[in-house]
Amino acid sequence: MKIGCPKEIKPQEFRVGMTPNAAGEAVSHGHGVLIETKAGLGAGFTDEDYIAAGAEIVDTADEIFKRAEMIVKVKEPQPAERKRLREGQLLFTYLHLAPDPEQTRDLLDSGVTAIAYETVTDDRGGLPLLAPMSEVAGRLAPQMGAWTLQKANGGRGVLMGGVPGVGPARVLVIGGGVVGTHAARIAAGMGADVTVLDRSLPRLRYLDDVFGNVFNTGYSSAGLLAEHLAGADMVVGAVLIPGAAAPKLVTRAQLSTMKPGAALVDVAIDQGGCFETSKPTTHENPIYDVDGIMHYCVANMPGAVARTSTIALGNATMPYMLALADKGWRQACADDPHLLDGLNSHAGQLTYYAVGKALGIDVISPQLALKQ
Repeated sequence: MKIGCPKEIKPQEFRVGMTPNAAGEAVSHGHGVLIETKAGLGAGFTDEDYIAAGAEIVDTADEIFKRAEMIVKVKEPQPAERKRLREGQLLFTYLHLAPDPEQTRDLLDSGVTAIAYETVTDDRGGLPLLAPMSEVAGRLAPQMGAWTLQKANGGRGVLMGGVPGVGPARVLVIGGGVVGTHAARIAAGMGADVTVLDRSLPRLRYLDDVFGNVFNTGYSSAGLLAEHLAGADMVVGAVLIPGAAAPKLVTRAQLSTMKPGAALVDVAIDQGGCFETSKPTTHENPIYDVDGIMHYCVANMPGAVARTSTIALGNATMPYMLALADKGWRQACADDPHLLDGLNSHAGQLTYYAVGKALGIDVISPQLALKQ
């Protein structure tokens, strides 16, 4: 199979869909690998690194999309890229379709078969291709929030760990999953007073058993959330409903109850965000002010640490990429129902229920799509 990896064109996106190691593995399996020139530079990989792995360097994205049977990316295809997709081609990348009707419609119109990293599952109920970026984003969130809290950026001017005689920042993490756990660990490591809210009692027990007194936990209710919002210097939104739009957990009206200059860091922004006032931002202009509350809502946070993120993502996606290339998408998905969970569209039809529900689009089952 011809596997193509174009350079990412989303603003300030420095990751790349394939590492030289992944390219080398694909070549060793007998596949052709096409890499757009300079695609890996943002993550520290040169064209020469890919050539040494056996890949072919291609001058333009047009040629990649024209020649490749499978496109491997990081971020959702941008409008210019979606115009190049075609029926019979396989797209393997993050999609986050639920809050993005325009992208969804373009993918359906193209007829492409699209498998989304973020909806591939595993036998433990996890999301193995989302997890590495959730780990990175979770660890970045307190770092970015601490920067947002600086007075020069419009924040409260509060130091995360405080100093002798001055208390630390109070950090609220909404959601105790992968993102929330990593965010809480890092924030606590920076010396902050951290509380994690979640609605899963088993998860709260797990966090309490594993992390003990590193941070506090609480069962998330409207009342407890409101109480903690009023006292927080930073709030990290870390709630995920796989493949679906994120729930809006903090309303605009509640901003008036918060401390002026407090920071909201919305890690769920790829799925529409979990604060009512969230809107996607970029690394170039990452923060904005609503009613005196500073919002950090960068939609590709892991792109800030592109080398770490690219290697971590490549480690996770490579076995699935090889299965798709070795067997073809139908056989690979038939053999692995967890990979089939990643199928979001095929031949102009939507195949992921949560996206269809969010956007009001009819859906066929992925099992039916396998037979088409």
